[in-house]
Amino acid sequence: MARSGTSPAVRAEQFIWLTARVLEQRRFAFHFLDGGPDAVESALTAYLGEDGGYGFALEPDLRGPVSQPLHTVYALRVLDEIGRCGDRRMERVCRYLTSVSTGDGALPALHPSLRGYPAAPWIPVVEDPPSDLLATGPVVGLLHRNEVWHAWLFRATDFCWAAVEALGNGARTHPYEVEAAVAFLDGAPDRARAQAAAERLGRVVREQRLAVLDPARVADYPVPEGYAPGEHHYPHDFAPAPDSLARPWFTDAELDRSLDFLAASQQEDGGWPIRWREWAPGTRLESRPMVTLAALLTLRAYARTV
Repeated sequence: MARSGTSPAVRAEQFIWLTARVLEQRRFAFHFLDGGPDAVESALTAYLGEDGGYGFALEPDLRGPVSQPLHTVYALRVLDEIGRCGDRRMERVCRYLTSVSTGDGALPALHPSLRGYPAAPWIPVVEDPPSDLLATGPVVGLLHRNEVWHAWLFRATDFCWAAVEALGNGARTHPYEVEAAVAFLDGAPDRARAQAAAERLGRVVREQRLAVLDPARVADYPVPEGYAPGEHHYPHDFAPAPDSLARPWFTDAELDRSLDFLAASQQEDGGWPIRWREWAPGTRLESRPMVTLAALLTLRAYARTV
């Protein structure tokens, strides 16, 4: 039965039931309505391909049935949050990761099997795509955090370390790349090395003004090249939970302003907006519930009332 009230979670619940895919509905129920993990995994399995990867527009900006690394990133995050990153599931996923890896053992952002299917125009399909931290970092970090061991991880981990250590060394980076680096560092088994890398990366974020530290002065912060107008990133985007290695990058006051801004961004319909470029009507509809769940989980992680 739907609950009454005006709290952020109650307003978001109405938005979720109205607009979300079954997967996000069941994720919401798991996190906020005492739903079980089996229901979440059952919904996620609908996106599973015969090759062990995930497809069918699980990540809304990539359409079509074929498995893709970025779909698998999202799938693993879901399995992680319900405590299902073990057993044969991970062996199957790692076989898929091995099959789509580049020559240096890491993942491309987009595998060429997507050619012919609709996809966001800012992710071009190329025949021989390079390794990409955006896809590899979150997967490697999550597998390490869950103590998954597979041969695929060895070279992929080496790639992540090299990519993270190259960030900011004489070249500009951008928020999504930094967030992928943090996802890797938060799970990397060499904690001392991860701590040192995170401290250096935090200085890069501040030097390159990648995080809006005062939402009241957002116009003072540049939007990275290629991003949509207004596609800024905030401290809570880099550190969505207090135990992240990115949390020390920001003062308490900076983080509080960021969380205040996040809470105030909930819209009248109960959902949160997407900040990246909209290129197709369906992608916005499917993405907003995902963003809404992320906002609620971040606010709860910092003990904000939801």
